[in-house]
Amino acid sequence: MMRPARLLAALLATAALPLSAQGTPEAPAAVPLPAALTAEQMPPVPLALAERARPYLEARGAGFAGWDPNTRAVLISTRFANVSQLHRVAQPMGARTQISFEAEPVRGSYAPVKGDVIVVTKDKGGDEYFQIYTLKQGRLTLLTDGKSRNSLNAWSNDGQLVGFTSTRRNGVDADVYVMDPREPASVRMVHESKGGGWALVGFAPDKRTAYLADFKSVQDTDLYVLDLASGTMTPIGDPAVEAAFSGFKVGPDGTIWATSDIGSDFRQLGRLDPATGAFTPVSRERWDIDGFDLSADGKTIAYVVNEAGFDRLRLLDVASGRVTGIDSLPAGDISGLEIAPWGEIGFSLNSAKSAADVWSLDPETMQLTRWTQSETGGLDPSVNVEPRIVTTRSFDGLEVSGLLYQPDPAKFPGKRPLLVSVHGGPEGQSTAGFMGRLNFYLNELGIGVFFPNVRGSTGYGKTFVSLDNGPFKREDSVKDMAALIDAVAADAAVDATRIGLTGGSYGGYMCYAAAVQLKDKLTATQCTVAISNFVSFLEKTNPYRQDLRRVEYGDERDPVQRAKLIEISPLSRVNEITKPMFVITGANDPRVPKSEADQMVAAIRANGGEAWHLVAADEGHGFAKKANSDYAFLAQLMFWQKHLLSE
Repeated sequence: MMRPARLLAALLATAALPLSAQGTPEAPAAVPLPAALTAEQMPPVPLALAERARPYLEARGAGFAGWDPNTRAVLISTRFANVSQLHRVAQPMGARTQISFEAEPVRGSYAPVKGDVIVVTKDKGGDEYFQIYTLKQGRLTLLTDGKSRNSLNAWSNDGQLVGFTSTRRNGVDADVYVMDPREPASVRMVHESKGGGWALVGFAPDKRTAYLADFKSVQDTDLYVLDLASGTMTPIGDPAVEAAFSGFKVGPDGTIWATSDIGSDFRQLGRLDPATGAFTPVSRERWDIDGFDLSADGKTIAYVVNEAGFDRLRLLDVASGRVTGIDSLPAGDISGLEIAPWGEIGFSLNSAKSAADVWSLDPETMQLTRWTQSETGGLDPSVNVEPRIVTTRSFDGLEVSGLLYQPDPAKFPGKRPLLVSVHGGPEGQSTAGFMGRLNFYLNELGIGVFFPNVRGSTGYGKTFVSLDNGPFKREDSVKDMAALIDAVAADAAVDATRIGLTGGSYGGYMCYAAAVQLKDKLTATQCTVAISNFVSFLEKTNPYRQDLRRVEYGDERDPVQRAKLIEISPLSRVNEITKPMFVITGANDPRVPKSEADQMVAAIRANGGEAWHLVAADEGHGFAKKANSDYAFLAQLMFWQKHLLSE
């Protein structure tokens, strides 16, 4: 494992503290900086803070990764050392037996039906140049070229073939490949693509044809039928018509199931006719369907409805159309739905009072079974607070909302500080779930946390998600954020004079923008892997992503749009940033290059402003390694204690 001596658990064992951590009266003991991190113009992290926060750093979750068709065990992803690895659990609440042992996170699944091979993906240092491997007896066997960016797609229903995309041809375009992972030499390109949004989303039962998707934006996906022998590709419907598709499944009789927003503002579940492109919805939910799976016999569908950030599980009997709600589950996040060949439904669930864990449902008896119970650092998760929805009207009358978590008023009476946390994407959504280490703010510091879902967020319909598209609408989302901050600041339990804001990726752009435009409402900002200049971002983001991001943000090659992109970029107004800022960066980030942070930090400092900067040499778009993420979290605590609690 990577730098085991620097894991926070070891650092906090006081009998084994390195000399640099012992401290003196003049310089209190500090947490040693992990080898991969560089801390610029920021104070050391006090060891006392790390000791206080330690239980919150030791929570873990378990993600459902699939069924073993042969033994009926489950495959899970969880972390016991520095990064998440794959484990098998043979029976409910049984031992978590680790089966992958890499220095980087590993994700994968068993081949359906056969279960004779596990196929996994892994990158290096967060660079997202994923390679595909088989995993056996703790060793990985490389199936791809070791250099290009590869993405696992769909398995054939019988588990014989798997589709994937790769940029190996020219480093940019996501060409489509098919292979039998048991025979690496069987790999062959089946479609030469143009663009980075392609995927093989399903095979026909006879494996003679495959279904491809060209993801152009969150609102526009084009579908095709591909003859695997001849290479002939036929569109499903009219590619010129803008429509969203996701969750593609092919039944044993060849019926295609998908979710789409055709004829609705929200994504519904329905059948897709590949000959005509006609989509026939079978669900009539008032919210988006976020995911589903189809049983091997084609008789049952399990699907998840996203009700304003709270997930609900439903079962559909295909023959009768009868829908059954599973109301015994707590409100939270449900992910990874997979129906086993014998009908049992596996999934991950996390809620405010429970870390992510693996569950299953027997659709015959409706019995729920918990397979894992992840540790929460010895803390009692039942004391964690649940969120409430805050809604308000923005500048143009649009209703926007967010999730507000407030500390226990008995423990922290009176008006309390607030941390506003903005999600990335922008095609994303803050949902109700386990707060993990963020519970330290609520339970120990008495700082509330608010998650706004501004226009452009998913989960509120295709009209809502499109309202920030392009450079001329981009700052409308910043105005939404201002309206939501005003709404929560009016709460009797919130101290409007002590509000901070944080965000990552696109949320990082919102963080920079807030530092410029909303500085009178905020005390400080903490921005992670953030866009500072839209033009330099679009020019330097990984080539496979450029066209996908131009659809959302604008095209920097067009002079009119370029001028507007420069105008709305926070870097263009950096002289208006007057409050302290903390920037966190992954040096290997392929999405938002490190240069975006470098130029913002340099400009703030050149103006005499305060800008802490923490850089990880072995991370990408977010910190995946525990040693790094622990230190970054402690540094953020230190920053917010200073600026929200005056400590």
